Amino acid sequence: MSERTERLVVEGGTVVTPAAALEDARVVVEGDRIAAVEGTERAGGNDGRVTADGARDDGTTERRLDATDRVVLPGLVDLHGDEVERYRFPRSGERVDAATALATADRLALAAGVTTKFDAIAFEEAPEKNRSIEGATELLEAVDTDADLVADHRVHARCEVTDPASVAVVGDLVERPVVDIASVMAHAPGRGQFEDEAAFASRYADGRGAAADEAARAGAERRAVPERTVRERVADLAEELSAADVLVASHDDADPAAVEHALAHGVDLCEYPVSLPAARRANERGAATAMGAPNLVRGGSLWGNLDAREAIDAGVVDLLCSDYRPQALLASVFVDTGEPLARRVARVTSEPARVAGLDDRGELAPGARADLVVVDPDPVPTVTRAVVAGRDVYRCGR
Repeated sequence: MSERTERLVVEGGTVVTPAAALEDARVVVEGDRIAAVEGTERAGGNDGRVTADGARDDGTTERRLDATDRVVLPGLVDLHGDEVERYRFPRSGERVDAATALATADRLALAAGVTTKFDAIAFEEAPEKNRSIEGATELLEAVDTDADLVADHRVHARCEVTDPASVAVVGDLVERPVVDIASVMAHAPGRGQFEDEAAFASRYADGRGAAADEAARAGAERRAVPERTVRERVADLAEELSAADVLVASHDDADPAAVEHALAHGVDLCEYPVSLPAARRANERGAATAMGAPNLVRGGSLWGNLDAREAIDAGVVDLLCSDYRPQALLASVFVDTGEPLARRVARVTSEPARVAGLDDRGELAPGARADLVVVDPDPVPTVTRAVVAGRDVYRCGR
């Protein structure tokens, strides 16, 4: 990670502002903030002369980044990315320590254009998914320590409400400042995206070491939790978290009635709705709706659930999350949805920042935190430079 210079100028590319994409533009960064976003650089003016070594005639240290033939975007804001769990268990039986897994996630997030990352950590006892409350707590502590991290990391605590231990521990996390988002979910046969025991077992025994019999046993245990108990736990936990100013999300809602219940008890984000009626209900009630970027990039849900493009066409998608594939967030920007580029960019920058209450980032605008990425869009969208809080921290290619 480089030292911050007094002034950094990113110039020559297509700069995507909240209103439009500006050609042959430049972004001026001073300290950790964006000072100006300008069109074609004028000769002379008030900028002062720049010599080959970057020393300006007014004594200010300045560096220039050439973004010619590139697209300059705000740093992406990812409210839900759980790949750090996979970095902990690259293969069944191999466990990587939490700090190393988090450092890996951090560098790969930058390569994917993500400068603000909410690491989605499942607090549940689910050995069939290599998950445990102890392991989740270790990851949370690694984020909280913030050692050797370059991007801005926060915690998105995932609560499996069919697991009473998960409900108890997530309820206790409200006092941890690093926990900014919590989501409530009931992953069980017959609920959400799991239509029956076979679907649950096949998806949980997904090639990462979960044996089919373990997944089947977990499914039976979760299905045995009464629907009334699930609804009570969602209500109690959502109210507690919301009162502590934690953003609460509901996960995999299939039924508009489930959305109504969640929103009535403090949920503000409908995450990965399984059906269009559920997404519409959230939108009608003024809640934000998030879909998975892999869904949009792939051209449909992996499991036959709501198609992200269909939801976008219906006008009910506020933001996208990387879910399990961080590279998909950047790729989603370049999927032609018939919308202006600035709108597609907003779904992965300013909108998630707004929903998370981070009003200092997500836009290339004067006064905003200087998080930005330079992208080579062709043939595959690739981050060539990343700047975090005014620091030029990542370089790939020329």
